[in-house]
Amino acid sequence: MKSPVHRCRDVEHGRGQGGATAGTNCLQAEQRIPISKDVITSSSASAMWFIRDACGIVCAVITWLLVFYAEFVVLFVMLLPSKNLTYSIVNGTLFNTLAFLALASHLRAMCTDPGAVPKGNATKEYIESLQLKPGQVVYKCPKCCSIKPDRAHHCSVCKRCIRKMDHHCPWVNNCVGENNQKYFVLFTMYIALISLHALVMVVFHFLNCFEDDWTKCSSFSPPATVILLILLCFEGLLFLIFTSVMFGTQVHSICTDETGIERLKGETGKWGKVPCWEAMQVAFGGPFSLSWCSPFAGLSCKKSAQEHVTIPQGEIIEEDVIEIPLE
Repeated sequence: MKSPVHRCRDVEHGRGQGGATAGTNCLQAEQRIPISKDVITSSSASAMWFIRDACGIVCAVITWLLVFYAEFVVLFVMLLPSKNLTYSIVNGTLFNTLAFLALASHLRAMCTDPGAVPKGNATKEYIESLQLKPGQVVYKCPKCCSIKPDRAHHCSVCKRCIRKMDHHCPWVNNCVGENNQKYFVLFTMYIALISLHALVMVVFHFLNCFEDDWTKCSSFSPPATVILLILLCFEGLLFLIFTSVMFGTQVHSICTDETGIERLKGETGKWGKVPCWEAMQVAFGGPFSLSWCSPFAGLSCKKSAQEHVTIPQGEIIEEDVIEIPLE
């Protein structure tokens, strides 16, 4: 059995007497039930989301520039100068389609609320509005003053508590959480596919150029062609390895119903895990279909009727662990 101290994983002490009181309550919380994430929801799941982090924005821009560089080399160095029209059309269509889906997935992963908990809702009025049962316990994040659902963690970059937070990825300038994990998985998958496709085309291009005249192999000079292809080969190999590993770890996290940060902190086995296929359906938004591979599934311009949730106003409570008193 896990110790009561280990159960209170997210409680931060250091508030003097208030922190000591929280620690005492924590040690007595063996029979308490942590509040479910289904009770506390984000304030606006469908609103536009963007993190103003300089490092993340630079990384996101670099990601797009690298894709555009690959697009330039594939089209203007390899496909357009090719004498085989069918080869150029088939590979050009396939590469551009995968690149478009990769960038669309990146945009959705970056601009989708990952599952942020409403900020500053740790008030007595809000806790009373939850209508919790006597004996239940709720946790307050001391950093963003939010009532934390189970399996939520605070992100220092987003400055919010994120439900089922896996990690913060600077390449998408966002956390990977409950609401955008599908788009991150699709992003890594499509980047891996276009990297593999580009590497295969580079190999074929080199073979054709060795058999033919290098001056007729590309519209660029032979030295420039070689440099562009080597850089593309290095980029493709690097991102193929990186995104393949990320894709595998994300699918493993979904199937095991365990996020990366939970695995890192050793917070395993504290919730009822769902089977792998059921977890995949939850993450990808329904039964298996082609919509699993689409970053546009679920995208709508219509406003949700529950887009805005009013948080009862009041003074932020001091305690980090709040127990609903027994009647």
